[in-house]
Amino acid sequence: MSKIAIVTDSNSGITQAQAEELGIYVLPMPFMIGGETYFEGINLSQEEFYEKLRTGVPVSTSQPTPDSVLRLWRRLLLDYDEIVHIPMSSGLSGSCQTAMMLADDFDGRVQVVNNQRISITQRRSVIDAIHMAEKGMDAVEIREFLEKDKFNSSIYIMVDTLFYLKKGGRITPAAAALGTLLRLKPVLQIQ
Repeated sequence: MSKIAIVTDSNSGITQAQAEELGIYVLPMPFMIGGETYFEGINLSQEEFYEKLRTGVPVSTSQPTPDSVLRLWRRLLLDYDEIVHIPMSSGLSGSCQTAMMLADDFDGRVQVVNNQRISITQRRSVIDAIHMAEKGMDAVEIREFLEKDKFNSSIYIMVDTLFYLKKGGRITPAAAALGTLLRLKPVLQIQ
């Protein structure tokens, strides 16, 4: 039976402390806030993030650097046979695609799961991966299962303001203005 490391990113909602309890590893996602770089769960808590967001300071996100991903994988492969890496949805970030390209250099020892999930559904994939590894499945089998299962869950989000959807380019300024005027509170589905 292979010794498998499970890796995800902080978009799963799993904190560094929870990761330690679960026996997994979490890559912190970087945020640029007011010109400074913060790492979720390292030097920025969720509460601090939302407080900064409320002040109107410019906020943007990024993906972990390829170097940070490679350093983690190389360190883990000193103690583990294989890695199952579960990043956020490839539809929302380039981090999954980047990880897949990086994994090509590891001769199959790193399996990147493209299961289109984020937040609580990404967390569920991590928990499922832990259980599958405990049952003796190898990294390829775990990745294949999680990718087949990718559309079996959804997240519904109700937003209070259209500001961030407009700012992120998800809706047009005209749609945001009309929606705000009509006091619309859309419910978004992420599947």
